[in-house]
Amino acid sequence: EGTALADFVIFPPRIMATDENTFRPPWFHRNVMTEFMGLIYGEYDAKKRETGGGGFVPGGASLHSIMTPHGPDAQSYYANVKKDCKTPTRFEGGLAFMFESSAMCKVSKYALECEQREEGYADCWDDLVCTFPNSHAP
Repeated sequence: EGTALADFVIFPPRIMATDENTFRPPWFHRNVMTEFMGLIYGEYDAKKRETGGGGFVPGGASLHSIMTPHGPDAQSYYANVKKDCKTPTRFEGGLAFMFESSAMCKVSKYALECEQREEGYADCWDDLVCTFPNSHAP
């Protein structure tokens, strides 16, 4: 009964899917918990670094508050959708971690004003094409 105060997860090198014809990229989702994620080394499969900036860098972190939608960037999504799904694939490109908490996390003034803050974070979804064209109709 109840809700977990905190969960801790490690995303090591791993098999991404074991069944044939399964969708491989990380999915778009919302959580009923706050999600704090960091990259220890390498790349993260849902937000790969592009030349000139963007992506998820080692030592970087992201915070998605309760019910904030998030998921792979457009480049990672489209690259994975085009991959062959007939056999399992393995991700060996990095090591990430995640804390989840049912508590809201307050972002410090320092973090909000820090020069390393990625202010255009949501821009990574700008190139996604709407696949549900009538979903916003009244």
